[in-house]
Amino acid sequence: MSGDREGLAALLMRVRSEDFVAGRLMEAVEAIPRRLFVPDGVADPYGEHTFPLPCGQTMPSARTAVRIAAALRVQPEHRVLEIGTGSGYVTALLARLGVHVVTLERYRTLSSAANERLRACSLSNVTFLQEDGRAGYAEAAPYDRIVVHGSFDELPKAFVEQMASGAMLVAAIGAGDSVQQIVRHHRQGSRFELTPLFPVRLQPLEIGKASLL
Repeated sequence: MSGDREGLAALLMRVRSEDFVAGRLMEAVEAIPRRLFVPDGVADPYGEHTFPLPCGQTMPSARTAVRIAAALRVQPEHRVLEIGTGSGYVTALLARLGVHVVTLERYRTLSSAANERLRACSLSNVTFLQEDGRAGYAEAAPYDRIVVHGSFDELPKAFVEQMASGAMLVAAIGAGDSVQQIVRHHRQGSRFELTPLFPVRLQPLEIGKASLL
């Protein structure tokens, strides 16, 4: 669709000014058709809008999704843990960038739909699991990169324990009822370097797996 091509071009122009948006990520954004991931009837899937998802969830704007993926600085050899699959759009970007992605989603409906979308994109290096994700996923740890699509007052210890040396974790830190800050946590041995990146408003991670959805 010509409108999608124009929207994609506008998005790439916006994010190209971000110093940390590298060439491989730009290629991934061009390769993944975002329309596949947004609700039917959306005029511009690349616009500055959030979109509703089933189960009362939302997906971030294209620019926010790309900025979150960029903050992780994923390399081809990296194993990635994602908490909150949602539509699967960020999952797809990460799968294009890294060697393997483990993605956790508490809603079976969202996880199944995202799995189908990534198959349509010929991406097979992703493990989909129905879990609430608040404690990460120790069974496949350690990870080189972790991203959490939800907010915390402070980073839980469980995630720290699942990070390899040199790993990065990106999550929203702050109270759930206010604007939070996307923060990159870079592990250097026993030390952590924290870099605040940009403001967002995300819901705190919910408790438990959804039993019916």
